[in-house]
Amino acid sequence: MSGSPFEAILFDLDGVLVDSELQANTVWVGLLAEHGLDIDLPTFMANAVGGTHAVLFEWLRREYGWTRPDTFIPEMDARLYEAFGSTQAIEGAARTLDLLRAAGLPFAVASNSQRGRLKRKLESSGLAPLVGEHAYDPAHVGGRGKPAPDLYAHAAAQLGADIARCLVIEDSVTGLSAGVTAGATAWGLLAGGHVHPDNAAQLTRAGAGRILRTHEELQGALELDRRLLRQPHS
Repeated sequence: MSGSPFEAILFDLDGVLVDSELQANTVWVGLLAEHGLDIDLPTFMANAVGGTHAVLFEWLRREYGWTRPDTFIPEMDARLYEAFGSTQAIEGAARTLDLLRAAGLPFAVASNSQRGRLKRKLESSGLAPLVGEHAYDPAHVGGRGKPAPDLYAHAAAQLGADIARCLVIEDSVTGLSAGVTAGATAWGLLAGGHVHPDNAAQLTRAGAGRILRTHEELQGALELDRRLLRQPHS
């Protein structure tokens, strides 16, 4: 796209395109309570948002001395699958992707979600047709999820883009750090329903070049409507 400083846009999923963080963390807190570990939802979310399940299980072991029973993961998988059947796209997300596609600016999703849950959320939210094949999870990079840079580097490569000329859109310090480490420009988008008052400051400290609050603000920052007006018409 002529005039754009970016070759591609790389999105996180949860809290950026779909409003699933509260869904997922409510499931986790409820199931943990059934298995003898009571954690309030804000505390859990402060440590869970943006991370992989492996990191989360290690935190639970280290902080609470809790080790998951053999039945925990199958139970969690079933409950998350059911919960994510009602996942909603964040307001304006579909329009952002529509405008990017119309303007000819490639984009991808890079998420720490397990592949089946990633697909479920995209389908339930109605975003799957817009994202197409460019949805990537840690299994694509040997399990090296965020905050490792591999997932964003992989997504850029699949789009044929130079990661140094990509823009990462994130809502968590874990994910934003992954984008910065990969060499991308990174912006914070706090449009989801789980936003904490400290999120903006935390993302700025992690290297966010801008903090945006809505997809409408993101569309404006990328000048998507203006760029469409400059596209040649057949």
